[in-house]
Amino acid sequence: MDTGNEPPVPADRTTSAGQTEPALHGKTRDGSGKFVRTIDGARRDAAAAEYLADNPGTSYRQLAERFGYYDKGAAWRALQNVKAEVVRPAVTRLIQAESEQLDSLYVMALEIIERNHVLVSHGKVITMRDPETGEERPLQDDGPRLQAIQTALRIRDQYQNLYGLKAETKVNLSGSVKYEIVGVSPEDLT
Repeated sequence: MDTGNEPPVPADRTTSAGQTEPALHGKTRDGSGKFVRTIDGARRDAAAAEYLADNPGTSYRQLAERFGYYDKGAAWRALQNVKAEVVRPAVTRLIQAESEQLDSLYVMALEIIERNHVLVSHGKVITMRDPETGEERPLQDDGPRLQAIQTALRIRDQYQNLYGLKAETKVNLSGSVKYEIVGVSPEDLT
């Protein structure tokens, strides 16, 4: 179906050696020579995706010819990029929501760490007499604080997983093994 809004197909260009080189079709190179996506390319890819949605029987080769992609593989990659761009905002919102939940849990763990916890046994607070003042004072229980610290560390670990901050761990092993037979003379072995 022609809507009249299809992007123009860029013409191939001839190199200084006289060879025909396909047009970049919505891509340009950055300062390091890598291809980067342009707004025109993104628009063309979106138009191709809309066309394919309206015309489900269209092949990638037909899309390539219609929208000026180099080949059917380039058309397929362009549509994968469009799909990823559509999904990216939803993924970003999901990461933000999970991050907010982790923030809330982390604050709760910090509050537990800061709290004083008294030792309780059989429903009674365990106290001890202060040798200097003679006053009865409750014994402190470090168990809840230590558990909250472990929880806070696990929450930080989840942050690192959520944002991909964990570096790969590589282990290099080298060395040799030397066997020694004790109690046997080397001369006896020959």
